[in-house]
Amino acid sequence: MLIGYARVSTPDQNIDHQIDALTRAGVEPDNVYTDRASGARANRPELDKALASANRAGDQLVITRLDRLGRSVLHLVTLGAALQQRGVGLRVLEQGIDTTTSEGRAMFGMLSVLAEFQRELIIANTQDGLAAARARGRIGGRRPKLTTEQGAHARELYEGRKHTVQQIADLLRIPRTTVYGYLNPKTHA
Repeated sequence: MLIGYARVSTPDQNIDHQIDALTRAGVEPDNVYTDRASGARANRPELDKALASANRAGDQLVITRLDRLGRSVLHLVTLGAALQQRGVGLRVLEQGIDTTTSEGRAMFGMLSVLAEFQRELIIANTQDGLAAARARGRIGGRRPKLTTEQGAHARELYEGRKHTVQQIADLLRIPRTTVYGYLNPKTHA
């Protein structure tokens, strides 16, 4: 069965050209799922429905362009691998990718290599940036909500068993979860 998926980023964009292309490719109108959401959003309910519908070996998910499906090359490759494990093909109309063919699988394999390369570059750049910041005396992470003295005071109040965590949080004007962080010796020594 052919399952179609179309997406536009904003509600004022027109999705009709994608739907038309999917139906011309043989997708029944009842099997076309559409989202009006940014590709960066993790929550795309119609994509979830489309992926759930493409659940039998031999099914094929059809999209117009790769960027309609995934947030990044890594996300696309992960989705493609999950589909392949279930025996579901992926067909990208405008880019001529069809993972049910050896050429399509090769193209998708090249995307996998590029995704891995992209991930490694991001990691290397992040590590380089952190090392350069440390060399200039900067340390990463969030600034502590409490001073060392306030953290010690919070622990004393808690260990004295006269104050609840909520009372300590109210006193210090911080969330309860932050108080728990300061009570955990592994987090704040």
